[in-house]
Amino acid sequence: MATKKSAGVSKNGRDSGPKYLGVKINAGQTARIGEIILRQRGTQVMPGKNVGIGRDHTLFALKEGKVEFGTKRKTNFDNTMTRKNIVHVM
Repeated sequence: MATKKSAGVSKNGRDSGPKYLGVKINAGQTARIGEIILRQRGTQVMPGKNVGIGRDHTLFALKEGKVEFGTKRKTNFDNTMTRKNIVHVM
């Protein structure tokens, strides 16, 4: 009989929980004030009209309305154009 636990049992007991990232309210659905529209790491999607951004880049509704997703052209510092995803509440 072993007097010590085997290495695999005692060293593999750690794991972090899921972060539940992604879109919470899809395009065409209505959002109330303060409801989370999208959880993300970094700003892959930028806030548009009536949308606020939190410390962890979470996008939330500032007014009640319908959610719309779209794109916007942005000029970089070296004059190259990039497309950015943007979300609005109308």
